[in-house]
Amino acid sequence: MSSDGSQPGPSDFAKALVALLPRLRRFGAGLAGSLDAADDLVQAACERALRMPERFTPGTRLDSWMFRIMQNIWIDQRRAQARRGPATGEPDAIAALVGADGRRETEATLTLERVWAAMDALPEEQRAVLVAVCVEGLSYAETAELLEIPVGTVMSRLFRARRALGAALGLASAAYTGGSD
Repeated sequence: MSSDGSQPGPSDFAKALVALLPRLRRFGAGLAGSLDAADDLVQAACERALRMPERFTPGTRLDSWMFRIMQNIWIDQRRAQARRGPATGEPDAIAALVGADGRRETEATLTLERVWAAMDALPEEQRAVLVAVCVEGLSYAETAELLEIPVGTVMSRLFRARRALGAALGLASAAYTGGSD
């Protein structure tokens, strides 16, 4: 409590974290493949950050630090899931199709499911780069800093991820396959 008996307000760190929530959710959805899983990922990352705010270096980018925490949690979850084996049950998107009204909405939902499935099939390293650059809009340099890899590796992984997505979605044009590659 403060000297006047009122509760203290949220710290600047917590306020900055709250301001990042939409971006964190978008990044999490790109990694996890669904909004529900993204929400769980964001919650886990925020809990970790709020438990150990002293690990954040003032003057550096909070978004990069949070994206890194989220990526580490996501990788840990995928490894744990791989040890447990494949999950059973229907994807959330199939349930959403029941209420879909109209051909356009159904086609868009099915296309989105194909994209999510294709992204989910990418190696973790390619998926993280693809989400950072194409979903979150980070520059190659920002992505390299976030993932702690060289810019050339970002470019290479992004190229391979785009090519794999294009092939998985039946977009086998020179733009996705790299021409004579």
